[in-house]
Amino acid sequence: MSISSKSPATLPSVVTIAGTDSSGGAGVLADIKTITALGCYGSAAITALTAQNTTGLTAIFDDIPVQAIKTGMLHDSSVIEVVVKELIARRRTLGGAFPFIVVDPVMVSTSGHTLLQEDAVAVLCAEMLPLATLITPNIPEAELIVKQLTGSGGKEDIRSISGMIAAAKKISNACSNASVLIKGGHLELKISDILATRDVGLLTTDRLHWYQQCGPDEPEILRLARVGSIEKNTDERIVADVLWTGGKGHLFIRALVESKNTHGTGCTLAAAIACELAKGVTMEKAVEIAANYTHQAIATAVPMGRGHGPLNHLHASTTRVLPLPTITCPAPFISTLIRSTKELWKDYVQHEFVVQLGKGILPQANFVHFIKQDYHYLKHYARAYGLLAAKSSTFLALESCARTITHVVRETGMHVAYCQTFGVTESELLNTPESAALSGYTTYILEAGLRGDDLTLLVALLACLLGYGEVGLWLKRNALTPDSGFYAKGNPYEKWINDYSGNDYQTAVRIGIETLEDRISQDPPSVAKFTELLHVWERVVKLEIAFWDMAMALS
Repeated sequence: MSISSKSPATLPSVVTIAGTDSSGGAGVLADIKTITALGCYGSAAITALTAQNTTGLTAIFDDIPVQAIKTGMLHDSSVIEVVVKELIARRRTLGGAFPFIVVDPVMVSTSGHTLLQEDAVAVLCAEMLPLATLITPNIPEAELIVKQLTGSGGKEDIRSISGMIAAAKKISNACSNASVLIKGGHLELKISDILATRDVGLLTTDRLHWYQQCGPDEPEILRLARVGSIEKNTDERIVADVLWTGGKGHLFIRALVESKNTHGTGCTLAAAIACELAKGVTMEKAVEIAANYTHQAIATAVPMGRGHGPLNHLHASTTRVLPLPTITCPAPFISTLIRSTKELWKDYVQHEFVVQLGKGILPQANFVHFIKQDYHYLKHYARAYGLLAAKSSTFLALESCARTITHVVRETGMHVAYCQTFGVTESELLNTPESAALSGYTTYILEAGLRGDDLTLLVALLACLLGYGEVGLWLKRNALTPDSGFYAKGNPYEKWINDYSGNDYQTAVRIGIETLEDRISQDPPSVAKFTELLHVWERVVKLEIAFWDMAMALS
C-alpha cells in the first residue's frame, strides 16, 4: 500500500532572528508558533534572552499559572544553580501546588556529542535531579548519572534491559524516589529480547506496553501487509524505553523507524510527558501517550536539510480518530479495530476448532458440518456484495463488487468438489438446512447493509475476509514451528490450510485491506461514525466465533 507524504519542497522553511520572550506571547516563541500553525517549518537564531511575562520583566510564575515544568539544556553549573535556586524558592511559596518537573538531563546527544560541561554534571546530579518528578536520560546520560550518584570509578554499563531497569532504580533511589525514564534508542533490541525479560520474570506482561503493529500479538495478516512475506524473520528490531515509577518497572516498546529525522527526539518526548502530567494523567499513561506521540512524529516526519532532520511535531495538531498510516503501521484503521477487540479476535482466530484442525485431530463430522454451512454462507456473502454494488457510486466500485461475486460463484464450484472428497454430494449440500448460527450471522450482515452506508457493510464483511486469512497464516506459521503439534503436510485438512494461507486468498486479503484503508483515508470517519463501525466489527467477530461454536457442537 502506498503511503502518501509531502515532499520536502512542499514544506516552506522560515527562520526567525529575534529575542526570546519567556511568556510565550512574543519573540521567538510567538514566531515559531505562528510559523508552525501556518504550515511552515520554523527555525531560530536567538539575539537576546529575557525573563519576561505579559506584565513586564518579572518571573513568569508571577503571571501565568504553570502545571508542569520541563528543563532541557542547562549548559553549565552557574545556569543550573540559578534554576535550582528559583525552583526551590517557588516550591517554598507554592507548597503542594508546585508544578511537576520533568528534567531532561541534556548531557550527551543522540549522535554522541557532549552537551554539558564536565563540572556541571556533579551540580546537576546533586542539586537538580532531586527536585524532579521525572528524569529522562538516554543510555549514555544514565551511565554518567549512575557513576556520579554512586561514586563508582568505572563506567556503568547498562546496555541491556536488565541493566536499564537496575540503573533507573538506582537513580530513583538517589533522587528522592523520582520517576526515571531511560530512553533506549542507543540499544539494539529485538522482540525476543523483550519476551526474554517476561519469561525470566523480570517484568510481567501487564507492564509491557506494545505500540500499534508491534510485538508477538501482531496479526499475521497485518504483518504480511507490512513486510510483504510470511517467510521474513519475525524477530524484528524494536526500541524500548524503561520507566521506573512507584517501585515498579515498565517497558514501552515500539517498532524501530529507520529515519534520519530524529533531531530533538529527547526534547520532544520530555515536553510531551510534561504536557500529559499537566493534564492530570498518571505517570505511566503520560509516558505511554508521549512515547506514542514521539514515535508518530518520527514516522511521519518530512526530511529537512542534509543531516539529522526534525520530527513532525504537528502530526497531532488535527484531531484524528485514527493515526496516520506509516511504514510501521500502514493499516491503522484495521489495526485499531483488532486492538480494540483484542481478546475477542484471539478467541476467533485461535478457536478450538482452528487449533484441532491445525493439529489434524478435528473430528471429520465437525469439519463436514462446518463446510456444509459454509457453502450456504458463500451464497449470502455474494448477495451482500450485490447489495454493496447497489450502494456504490462509481463504475470502479461496481466492477470490484462484480469481480467478488464472480469469484464467489467460482469458489462455490470448488467448494462442491471439495465437499465430495468427504463424501458430501451436491444434492446433500443444497438440501442441508441453514443453522441458527448461520442465519443469525447472515441476517445481521444484510440488515447492516440495508440500514447503513457502504462503509458499514464493508466492515460487516471484514471479519470473514480478515479472519480466515489470519487463521490460514497462523496455522501455516505454527506448522513451521518445531514441536508445536501443528502440521500442514499430510494433515487431513491440508487443502483447507493451503487455500487460506495461499497467494490467491492472501492477495484478496491484501487488496481488501488496501481498499478499506484508502477509503478511510479519503473520508476519515467522525468519532460517532467510528464508534458505530467498531460496534459492527465487534458484533461480526462474535458471530464468527458463534459459527465455530456451531461447528464444534454440530448444532
